[in-house]
Amino acid sequence: MEEGLRFAIREGGRTVGAGVVAKILPDPQ
Repeated sequence: MEEGLRFAIREGGRTVGAGVVAKILPDPQ
């Protein structure tokens, strides 16, 4: 992914998470 890229995590057709990637980390938590 690219920094600043908008993303949305969908599961079962519903959005469980959404936001904007501010910084790419080796192992985001």
